Amino acid sequence: MIGIIMAGGKGTRLFPLTENKPKPLISLLGKPVIEYVKDALVNIGIDEIILTTGYQGEGLQKIVDVWNKNSDVVFSVNQENTPMGTAGSVKLLEQKLTHSFIVASGDSVLSSDLEALVKAHKSSRAMVTMALWEVEDPTQFGIVGLSKTPTGDVDGNLSEGYIAKFLEKPTLNEAFSNVINAGLYILEPEVLSYVPKGTKFDFSKELFPQLLEVGLPMYGVKLNGVWFDVGTPKELIRAQNHLVEHSESLPFGLPKGKHLSDSSYVIGNSISHSKLCRTVVSENSIIGHDSKIVDTVVMCGAEVGNDCSIIGTIIGENVKIGDDCQLTDCVIGDKVEIVAGTTMHADKVSRIVSSQEP
Repeated sequence: MIGIIMAGGKGTRLFPLTENKPKPLISLLGKPVIEYVKDALVNIGIDEIILTTGYQGEGLQKIVDVWNKNSDVVFSVNQENTPMGTAGSVKLLEQKLTHSFIVASGDSVLSSDLEALVKAHKSSRAMVTMALWEVEDPTQFGIVGLSKTPTGDVDGNLSEGYIAKFLEKPTLNEAFSNVINAGLYILEPEVLSYVPKGTKFDFSKELFPQLLEVGLPMYGVKLNGVWFDVGTPKELIRAQNHLVEHSESLPFGLPKGKHLSDSSYVIGNSISHSKLCRTVVSENSIIGHDSKIVDTVVMCGAEVGNDCSIIGTIIGENVKIGDDCQLTDCVIGDKVEIVAGTTMHADKVSRIVSSQEP
């Protein structure tokens, strides 16, 4: 079976971390996010994996070259000349996709049993089988209603079944379900005939509603384990914290480092002279004295000064933050320098910041 990892998004919600790299190469616990979904596919015996991209594909090609040196799986990158959307990017590979294939998002972290998904696809005889996840707030996702039969009514008690209804990003009043499309599908090649050639086309917004309308059977299965869409700063932080807190029960493993109290982790040779809370400090980084660091991602090579308060923030690679800085809910791009005494809230920073700036 061929696996396809969709890695073409610009990652605007994670800017400026994505200014010089595609979103799937953002680091989570010391490795690119895309490696989590890649490993999940390799673990179920996928023998060829293709990355589709239309944005900064050079970085993805570099990581694919490394993978090919260390694995029996064949990896490659398919570079789009213009953005084609999720389904449109897969349409470009139509000639290679002659049997059932699996499609996954390159910015997801999951520990689920994908073999169960493959088994359900075969037994249901569906044309599409979709991985599903249950959330508290479905308004930012595409929700799915399941039925016991291909033409039955929605039954909210089902953990798997035939897909009977879709709704993209509903309001709370519109939401008939809190089960969402997790961005991982098994498809039969015949469904690609419904994707127009040379046109930007989306799986969830266009293809799947069309297949439902013409009556092609689609199936959905709720994932077990964990699943995170790390396309926003808050979700990246939440995923990091969950993986650290539950590291003993999850299959990922943590990079060499040490656990601290309050669910924090320091990787490699990094040093923190301050107490951390729900924070990960990546390699070659240093945290100064008497600082408060909470719910924060500190990427490789970063330096944080003394007497700082940093909360809910992502600090990019090789960032330098001076003494007595107050940062809350910020995203700091790679190689940015923040001068001592700076205060910021909910800012995205891609340049040097002085203390006089708002």
